[in-house]
Amino acid sequence: MSLFVAKRLAGVAIVAFAVGACSPQSSVAAAPQAQTDSQPAPVAVPAQPPSSPQPVGTLSGRVLPDFATLVEQVGPAVVNVSVVEKAHHVAGRNSQQDDQVEEFFRRFGLPSPRGNGGGEDGPVRQGEGSGFIVSPDGYILTNAHVVDGADEVTVRMTDRREYPAKVVGVDKRTDVAVIKIEGKQLPVVKLGDPSKLRPGEWVLAIGSPFTFENSVTAGIVSATGRSMPGEDLVPFIQTDVAVNPGNSGGPLFNLNGEVVGINSQIYSRSGGYMGLSFAIPIDVANNVRQQLVSTGKVTRGRIGVQIQEVNAQFADAFGLDRPRGALVGQVVDGGPAQKGGIKTGDVILSVDGKTVERSAQLPAVISAIKPGDTAKVDVWRDHAIKTVNVKVEEFKEETQKVANRDAEGEPAKADRLGLSVRPLGADERKQAETEGYLLVEDVAGPAAQAGVRPGDVILGVNGKPVKSVAELKTATSSATKTVAILLEREGTQIFVPIRIS
Repeated sequence: MSLFVAKRLAGVAIVAFAVGACSPQSSVAAAPQAQTDSQPAPVAVPAQPPSSPQPVGTLSGRVLPDFATLVEQVGPAVVNVSVVEKAHHVAGRNSQQDDQVEEFFRRFGLPSPRGNGGGEDGPVRQGEGSGFIVSPDGYILTNAHVVDGADEVTVRMTDRREYPAKVVGVDKRTDVAVIKIEGKQLPVVKLGDPSKLRPGEWVLAIGSPFTFENSVTAGIVSATGRSMPGEDLVPFIQTDVAVNPGNSGGPLFNLNGEVVGINSQIYSRSGGYMGLSFAIPIDVANNVRQQLVSTGKVTRGRIGVQIQEVNAQFADAFGLDRPRGALVGQVVDGGPAQKGGIKTGDVILSVDGKTVERSAQLPAVISAIKPGDTAKVDVWRDHAIKTVNVKVEEFKEETQKVANRDAEGEPAKADRLGLSVRPLGADERKQAETEGYLLVEDVAGPAAQAGVRPGDVILGVNGKPVKSVAELKTATSSATKTVAILLEREGTQIFVPIRIS
């Protein structure tokens, strides 16, 4: 979609794997203390309802939840998903890599991903994942990467009943898929509200890691609204729940027995669990499910802006009380945001009453709005909150244009920032397809430390456009701590905060 988040990735090896499970709720009454002659007879206390699991045991004086009862209650709605992919989907394999994969699975006693054939028409890949039933007539949610490209899908219940499944639809952008089995009065999960999750809250997962079905793991929510490399539509839930390949597509439960997410990815340097697991919020997944079931495709909204995170330097430059919201780095010409009055340098604080605390939250909020509907957007502009109405359009893939970095000319200096810049001629601006007038020739000092590069085109300062070296110096002369420079780099507009030396 048109919403874009500029990201910098750390230089570590990252592996994304499928992981999923479900977590049940618990309700167990505490054992009564032994009675003595001097004590009155105990008064019977009614048991708590299943939706409020009663804790048992303590850790450092703190009460722990009863996971066993929770698993009993929600476990039957969690399923194992097995897939078989034919040879025509995996042409061009590397034989050396195949041998290494075969050896790995043989050593750990796991089914070979090549299946029991390997011929041109035989099964060459078998996979395992997890899922959970969301309707009594057999609709199941899982991950897209579990069933995408599968020729055969089999669903296995906790009581070992098996059903052939049909893939209803797959959405790769969110990694959500819907499959269907033929059944009646099947056990189903209850969907919760992931917006109410708090870091430190207990959550539970059930899945099939490495084909070990119905494995249960528990942990806490580490963070919410996490952005992942290459993922701009999903504000992931980060947990420390142990998940591994095979858990993909399984549910993440809160202690009320409600699904709050679909376990989807892990961060790992080894290929195994290292304490970081990520789940797709269930509200995002359920929106995808409803569209796939009703129309067979997913339609998303767009408003036509590129955004980035608001850090402490940007908050200071724009006069915000603290870092929050999504900074608009570019407004697409002729797009819904421009028509609605959103400007470059605005900080989007909320949409239709939903607070945007971090920029990673905005793409999911906008994409969930039905094209044609009008969104009420609160923005921070000129040290005040303003409300604009934006008519949301349907998202379609767009291509980026690369700016020309080879222009020639004599640089001028803006010494306070450590920038050497020169004006762009009319022909150069047309060739580069840029709206900017100043080309960065060299950087030093604060600008270099902030990440400004030669070849960047300067568009504005603190939300105000600049078209000359004189305007650039005037715009930065009054700044005392930080200035936010709007740059165009390889067809993308980004803000860069520069601390004044």
